[in-house]
Amino acid sequence: MRLLVVEDNPEMANLLTNVLRDACYAVDRASSGTEAAELVDLEDYDLILLDWQIPEPTGLDLVQTWRRQGLQMPILMLSVRDDVEDRIEGLDAGADDYLTKPFSVGEMLARVRSLLRRREKRLQSQLSAGDLVMDRSRRQVTVAGRPVELSPREFALLEYLLTRKDEVVTRNDIETHVWDASFGSWANVVEVTVHRLRKKIDYGRKDRLLHTVRGAGYVLRRVRS
Repeated sequence: MRLLVVEDNPEMANLLTNVLRDACYAVDRASSGTEAAELVDLEDYDLILLDWQIPEPTGLDLVQTWRRQGLQMPILMLSVRDDVEDRIEGLDAGADDYLTKPFSVGEMLARVRSLLRRREKRLQSQLSAGDLVMDRSRRQVTVAGRPVELSPREFALLEYLLTRKDEVVTRNDIETHVWDASFGSWANVVEVTVHRLRKKIDYGRKDRLLHTVRGAGYVLRRVRS
């Protein structure tokens, strides 16, 4: 899942970004309305955390513009404005949820998960391929009933592949949905992460799950060798 954090306070922006990345989301950042608008023109975000009082255009202006354009990504508006009238104005403008500052990190993450679930009915709590089962809410993976320990990035990669099961995904697809704008310092990071994931879910198996499609990318499907 690729998220956008729009926040002009550097300390708050760093906190939100780090917490969301620790939760295995790919995160981009913008510190002004102009920068946010440019990023949304370039990327298809799964969710946006948007501060109301950013340098113009404001968060409220952006919500109204995006909805007029027909963009439907979930928007969680963040603001120090805590009056009922302010919440109503933010929601009426097109925000899907409204969180007043200060807030707990746990509540913020819960609202993010709730909005993502609400957006996609296909975002099941469980994903599977053959005897591999992922419990997204518990962040657990089993293969033939055996627990498999994955790093946060391996988990995010497997989650993306499971949502695209039986489809070939390119390296660029993976970079876009599993990594974020800070990615790029290590050219082989995708291949290395795929290799590590394959060892954990396919080691010793005859009916492999994770396959390389030469010249195209990767696909998750059961094929008996």
